[in-house]
Amino acid sequence: MSEANGLINAFLLDGHGFGSAIDWDAIRAWNVQQGTAWIHLDFTNSEAQQWLLEESGLNRIVAEALIAEETRPRCEAIGDGLLICLRGVNSNPGADPEDMVSIRIYATADRIISTRKRRLLTIQDIVQSLESGTGPENSARLISMLAVRLIERMSDVISDLDERIDTLEEAVLAGAGRELQNDLLELRREILKLRRYLSPQRDALAKMQNALAAWLDQDARMKLREAHDKVMRYLEDLDSARDRASVAHEALSNQLAEQMNSRMYLLSLVAGLFLPLGFVTGLLGINVGGIPLADDPYGFLEIVIILIVLVTIQIVIFMRKKWF
Repeated sequence: MSEANGLINAFLLDGHGFGSAIDWDAIRAWNVQQGTAWIHLDFTNSEAQQWLLEESGLNRIVAEALIAEETRPRCEAIGDGLLICLRGVNSNPGADPEDMVSIRIYATADRIISTRKRRLLTIQDIVQSLESGTGPENSARLISMLAVRLIERMSDVISDLDERIDTLEEAVLAGAGRELQNDLLELRREILKLRRYLSPQRDALAKMQNALAAWLDQDARMKLREAHDKVMRYLEDLDSARDRASVAHEALSNQLAEQMNSRMYLLSLVAGLFLPLGFVTGLLGINVGGIPLADDPYGFLEIVIILIVLVTIQIVIFMRKKWF
């Protein structure tokens, strides 16, 4: 279906898992007797906005919420329907998964209107299920399926984060250098961004499963509860991943600090050894009369022997003080 007019997908559900595609004319002529309608729009399109605000029959607050540019996960009961905002991972090519895509929904017993700005693969999953006859039978099933699929698509992202942390932890233990710092910081940023979006999503799902909507049956509530439990588990995994990344970053920082201290200590020892030698040679290099051994043909050799003895004495003193 073309998106040029703002309509991404629209279906009439037959109550048995199938859905028949409809266009704008059918949407405008729709009535309750025809069955449950699902209308999915691109809210950035002017025709979609015009229909939502003027022709859909929606409460003005609901219509404006469906076309709002910025939103956060939530669930509110308005009239006999539910206004729902959820987020899913960004699976679009070249996009960062943590840059999550939002979907806005207003659902009643007979009609579901959803809007988005960027493509969401979960919607394609539902469309394919309707075309194959395994889709949702009614509004409650569609809402629960959407919530479950949104959460299920996050599992790969969470697993990928765990694998990356395992790799970075092994690299830190193997004594990797400073180049890992940027990787650890980037990983922590991704974790915090995902967690920031998932926390309100957890609250929205909790409200959905407890909503006072008569059309939201027990089976749908059970699936919403399952989605809520998965989000809770993902948040726990993200907390664990964040802590592991912090520990790995701290261990790496300690390693780098220890390496720096070791090098500075070595330089200090070298400087300590050569400081007396520099003093002696500098003193003998004064261009005045009376310099010792100035006329002795073996003077240079004698000075070298004196310096070697001086270095030996220093090394013995350092070893006794356990500075080596």
